Amino acid sequence: MNHTITFNKLRTKAPLTPIEQYAIDVVTKLRKEHKLRQQDIAIIIDASPSFVGNVENIYNVSKYNLKHINTIADYFQISPKAFVPDKAL
Repeated sequence: MNHTITFNKLRTKAPLTPIEQYAIDVVTKLRKEHKLRQQDIAIIIDASPSFVGNVENIYNVSKYNLKHINTIADYFQISPKAFVPDKAL
């Protein structure tokens, strides 16, 4: 008799720093406020739609880099400073 054991993998949040998560949250908020899709952000930053989906997935370690942040800030005509908090986290 062949017995198969299945283990459930516990999903844990990706180990992002608070400031990385803050920047992601700002981009996500802007995206939703302007009724943009993840695909639209991907086009803006010249990335794949799956990359943006991975960034917004709390179980994935993907994140925006400074070039992405600068490009998004330029698109929305805001300062890159908008993607970091006023005080250290």
